[in-house]
Order: sequence, then structure tokens, then C-alpha cells
Amino acid sequence: MAGRLLARGMIAGLLAACLAFLFARVFGEPQVNLSIAFETARDAAAGMAAEPEIVSRSVQASFGLFTAAALYGAAYGGIFAIVFALAYGRVGRISPRALALLLAGAGFLTFVLIPDLKYPPNPPAVGQEGTIGLRTATYFEMIVLSLCVMGLSILVGRRLTQRFGQWNGTLCGVGLFVVLTALVQGGLPDINEVPADFPAIVLWRFREAAIGMQIVLWGALGLIFGPLAAAVLTPSVAGRHRAG
Repeated sequence: MAGRLLARGMIAGLLAACLAFLFARVFGEPQVNLSIAFETARDAAAGMAAEPEIVSRSVQASFGLFTAAALYGAAYGGIFAIVFALAYGRVGRISPRALALLLAGAGFLTFVLIPDLKYPPNPPAVGQEGTIGLRTATYFEMIVLSLCVMGLSILVGRRLTQRFGQWNGTLCGVGLFVVLTALVQGGLPDINEVPADFPAIVLWRFREAAIGMQIVLWGALGLIFGPLAAAVLTPSVAGRHRAG
């Protein structure tokens, strides 16, 4: 059963990645091109020679982007299926489709929205080479802390639900999540390396596209995996008739 769910999770992840790739091509790549043009013009004004392209932009924006999205989607789809298998039957009487959507929403909140609110994605020409290590470390630290906050809030919420009821326990769990998230984000260092003359509209639209791509990926993953999992976990009507 777990193997069948894992395979379906990876398939759902690949299909979701295809949709995310199309979204990124339409909405994200134009902002990347504008950012690269800004960087090129800035370097030319400073008398710096243009760096040679090891991989052309056309390959980066097509095959490279699709490969990255596919690997990302398949990996997250497999992990998603494992978490689904662990959660199914342990979070109340909820259908496979509803559980898939619930987990997709929780995954987007934990791995994307909360970290990106602290450290939003930046296009090319934004960020200094000397701080790449710091920016990478703090971003992944934010993801790990967000995951810990989500897990702790769920555990506390379930305990309080047993004592004070579903509504009160859920509210307490959500409130704890909000408070802990604010404390974690406030405790990590702020990083602002956006050039003063960088076009604000390009930065805003790039971040919109980056978040939109993740919404498409996680939303499609939940919507596609739900029916695939239901086909494995829920007996068909025809099968019940044959058994009878």
C-alpha cells in the first residue's frame, strides 16, 4: 500500500511540476529577463566586462527550468505521499481527497509562505556574492523552524482538543502557531540587499510569480494526489458489488 501511494505521489508531483513550469514560463521568466537586463546595464555603466554564459538563457528558461521543476515536484510528491500515509486514519474521519488538500495547504504554509515572508525570493541582480552562504543558511533555518512550529502547534492543539473540544483546541493551536512564527521570524536576522535603483515593479512581480508558482505546485499536488490515493484506499462500487 505504501509503495503504491509513493508511486502515485511522485506522479502527482511530476504533473503538478508541469503546471508550475508553465506558470513560471509565462509569469516568472519575463521578470528574470528584466532583472538580467538591469544587471547587465549596471555592470556596463561601471565598466565591468560581461560574464560569459556557460548555459544560454534559452536553455535555462526551458530545459533547465523544467528539469528543476520536475525533480522538485517528484521529490515533494514522494515525501507528500509518505506523510499522507502516516496521517491517513490518524487525523479524524476525513476522506483521502480532503486530507490531501489539507496536507497540501499545510505544506505550502510551512515550506513556502512562512519562510518567504521572512526571506522573500529575489531575482538576479539582487543580493551580494559574499552573503550567499548566510542567506542560504538562514533560509533553510527558517524552513526547519517553521516545520518545528507547525508540528508543535498540531501536537498542542490535539491535546487541548481532547480537553476543551474541537473548536477551542483548534483555535489554541492556530494561536500558538501565529505567536511562535512571529517570535521565530523576529529572532532571525533581517537581510536587505535590494539595490536602491532596482525597479520596484520588477521585484514585486518576480515575487508574485515565485509565490504563484508554489501555489500552483502545491494546489495541483493536493488536487491530483487526492483522487489517486482515493482509488487505492477506497473500494470501488463495482468491486463491492462483485464481492457481494
